[in-house]
Amino acid sequence: MVLKGKVHKFGDNINTDYIISGKYKFKTLDMEELSKHLMEDIDPDFYKKVNKGDFIVAGKNFGCGSSREQAPLVIKYAGIPAVIAKSFARIFYRNSINNGLVLIEADTDKLDSGDEIEIYLEEGKIKNITKNIEIYGTKIPDFLIEIIKIGGVVNYLKKYKKFQI
Repeated sequence: MVLKGKVHKFGDNINTDYIISGKYKFKTLDMEELSKHLMEDIDPDFYKKVNKGDFIVAGKNFGCGSSREQAPLVIKYAGIPAVIAKSFARIFYRNSINNGLVLIEADTDKLDSGDEIEIYLEEGKIKNITKNIEIYGTKIPDFLIEIIKIGGVVNYLKKYKKFQI
């Protein structure tokens, strides 16, 4: 599985309130509508800048804060297939996998906003096409790739009725 898109880079400690502001949490359950407010507290025009297939790249502790399940969902509904960061908050990581959003832990220092990259999930490889370099991150286990491909843990369980591990 290869993903290709443009980098939108943020710093360390991007919490779930930055991803989707709490002021929208109870206004709607429509993820398409909520995704229009993705990262707006950091960059009010972010939703207008991001294209389907682009990536969020960040530093340490991405997704910290509350266990807001809407955070990974609005990223996914905005058309962003993956987030690459130096580290992720534990509950955000689990919520993301459960909802079919790819997370890759890697050194993001050589990735900058605007860089075109390709992600090779099975290898844990990130190829920066703009800079002609390769970065290796944590390889995602095959069973998690299967959960991601099928759209999350609920879809996985609907198909298989149990975990195939």
